[in-house]
Amino acid sequence: MERFTISLDAGLAEEFDRLIHARGYQNRSEAMRDILRKHIEQERLRTEQAPNCVASVSYVYSHHERALAERVVNLQHHYHDLTIASMHAHLDHDQCIECLLLKGPTEKVRACAERLMAERGVRHGALNLVPVDEVRYPHSHDEGSEHAHSHALPHRHTRPKS
Repeated sequence: MERFTISLDAGLAEEFDRLIHARGYQNRSEAMRDILRKHIEQERLRTEQAPNCVASVSYVYSHHERALAERVVNLQHHYHDLTIASMHAHLDHDQCIECLLLKGPTEKVRACAERLMAERGVRHGALNLVPVDEVRYPHSHDEGSEHAHSHALPHRHTRPKS
């Protein structure tokens, strides 16, 4: 662990202490680590240095919108290689919310999310991207068949060193 010191004016320090208390941090160091991780990952995404990600896309729509449900399902099938899961809930008699979990190349995940949120009738769309490193592991089963599978791990700056 490397230590460094920062100086804050009294007002900023008080606001920071209120924020870390409201979010449940035990101390300033934990809060600063999370803030730094978040900004590093945002910069990786902004500068396209995060080739892979996991993501959630959430959106609200009226189920009365002509053929929208079918268009959304067709789009999900088009990006079937990215889709991990989807969840659908009814907000009231007319409005639905869906959340789609995706994993794969960041550029392709963004394209899927943007196409989905651009569908006529989709409202309040939001995308949350989490950069990951894709690591492939050899794996064998009891019957001896061997294959490789991948794990999506948070970027090394977000994991504690082991």
